[in-house]
Amino acid sequence: MQKPLEVLRRYAAHNYTLHAAFSSRAARDPQREFIFFNGTSWSWQVFGTAVERTARLFLSRGIRKGDRVAVMARNCDGHPLALFALARIGAIMVPVNPEFGVTEAKYVFHHAEVSAVLAASDTLTVARQAAGGLATPPWFALFDNAQDGVPLLSELAASAPNVALPADITADDTVLIVYTSGTTGFPKGAMHSQRSFVTGGEAFVQRVYLQDDDRVMVVLPMFHINANFYSLAGTLAAGATLIIVPKFSASTFWHTAADTRATEVNIIEAMGTILQNRPRSEYRADHRIRAVYGVRGSYADTFRNEFGIPVLIGGYGMTEIPGVTCNPVEGVQKWHTMGPVGRHPDPARPWAQCRVVDDNGYDVADDVEGEMWVKTPIVMQGYFRDAEQTRAAFHEGWFKTGDLVKRDADGYYSFVTRKGDIIRRRGENIAGAELDRVIGAHPAVHESAAVAVPAELGEDDILVCVVLKPGAVASARDIAQWCRERLAPQKVPRYVRFMAELPHTPTGKVLKQKLKADETLKSGAMDLAG
Repeated sequence: MQKPLEVLRRYAAHNYTLHAAFSSRAARDPQREFIFFNGTSWSWQVFGTAVERTARLFLSRGIRKGDRVAVMARNCDGHPLALFALARIGAIMVPVNPEFGVTEAKYVFHHAEVSAVLAASDTLTVARQAAGGLATPPWFALFDNAQDGVPLLSELAASAPNVALPADITADDTVLIVYTSGTTGFPKGAMHSQRSFVTGGEAFVQRVYLQDDDRVMVVLPMFHINANFYSLAGTLAAGATLIIVPKFSASTFWHTAADTRATEVNIIEAMGTILQNRPRSEYRADHRIRAVYGVRGSYADTFRNEFGIPVLIGGYGMTEIPGVTCNPVEGVQKWHTMGPVGRHPDPARPWAQCRVVDDNGYDVADDVEGEMWVKTPIVMQGYFRDAEQTRAAFHEGWFKTGDLVKRDADGYYSFVTRKGDIIRRRGENIAGAELDRVIGAHPAVHESAAVAVPAELGEDDILVCVVLKPGAVASARDIAQWCRERLAPQKVPRYVRFMAELPHTPTGKVLKQKLKADETLKSGAMDLAG
């Protein structure tokens, strides 16, 4: 296995645009497989030709440098095709959650003022309604089946005029606007440059020691930062192969991995927990996965000892600052931490810096809780058309994450909770994430979410929403007793509400804001003080 810097040095130097980075990789062996999707294989050469053709289509349809084009579809090969083609002319891709309803999609379309919408047959109706009312109506194309007068993108590109492609594209041109999940208020569009994207891929080569013969399987949504900045950009940087899966399926995960000969995959915590709990009859021992990014301590032993995966990496990043910390491939692994600050394969390249600060912005000592502030070369350019929120997000160049963490004496960071996930009870600050973790370990509990509700005498009481495992039985008093045996008295919940399911963001995080906004939440819970 080559060291990360050796992997990058296999290719010619470039100017950190997507086109230049792609060309440097494709030149080495144009016939190698770049993308595999739904039985179709794209070589680097074939994909490069399709990108040039699609870029000319965009130009012929009036898309120019800085224009925004929405992509609203499940994972497919159209995502990277659109991204690279738009980058080729300096335009910007706006990936949109295909599960969005009209109201959610409309906000993104209108805020970004998209000039075109690339959709799938199952998202077209919503996309058309969401685009209604735009000052300049966007044009539409489909990735899969042409319908209702909307043509296929591939057919349009095949007949695009042979217009000259621009030569003034730079690494600092914006290439992606990724809208946050919007758990509070309206979503914000984080802008990232081509340089940020390509550099993020190089950092991912370091994170999992990605090789040029790796086959990176994408099961996370391609409208999210992880699939783009880690999986796709990492594949580009390493000159590897990308395997695109439409969506995560626990029951078919191991079959897909084995059949496609995948060697690396990224997951989120919920996926790891689900796979750990699935019947072992679904597991395929002939899989070739050697590395998983996104692993948490609660299932690390299962992935290593039962699933036979040697490289397990957990880390920390955000839409605005992808890939800040990670447990090292070669070094001490502390599974219940986010790891130390990551680095670039080239040790001479300056990398991320992290601070842990109090409410006044002063650094705190090791093992003291504080907010994480970050400086990193992979940082958003700002929030699209939101100068106020952009200014509020930074302090003298430090991005204020809003996450409360602790740093130990070895420089490893541990997540505590979001600042907005603090419950104030009896004069004490209680992290909702801690309660979620403790209650989630109950053998009958599938998932839990602790939220603050008003107490009669001021401050907060704790209400816990609990989803039980299928067939499992537990009472509210069982949950409280479990907490009583493991937590301080002030952390034991007063209210417990059993639910069939919890609301989630597209990336699997519980939408606590939605729970808090439910006026019936408290009335439907059992009051253990009653």
